[in-house]
Amino acid sequence: MIEGLEDYMLECTNKKIFGVECIGCGIQRATALLFKGEFIAAFKMYPAIYPLFILLLLVIFNFFVKFKYAFQIKVILLFITVAIMIGSYVVKMASVL
Repeated sequence: MIEGLEDYMLECTNKKIFGVECIGCGIQRATALLFKGEFIAAFKMYPAIYPLFILLLLVIFNFFVKFKYAFQIKVILLFITVAIMIGSYVVKMASVL
């Protein structure tokens, strides 16, 4: 089932129009790799996949179970995720130039 997932992935509109990858390029492929169990390849494809995945799980869990400091934890995870996304994007664009 996961093998056929790649047939339904969306193209990056930014890359298609401008020829430059966006900050989210690679997240679909990294998610597919994560579901296949290729954890290192998923990280190499999109380094922010793990904090993003943890944040998503926390948000879903917190929807059903309320706990103390949930908001603060989500904000910290959000900042970590965004910092990794921006950092990996800068490194990727610097290596292209």
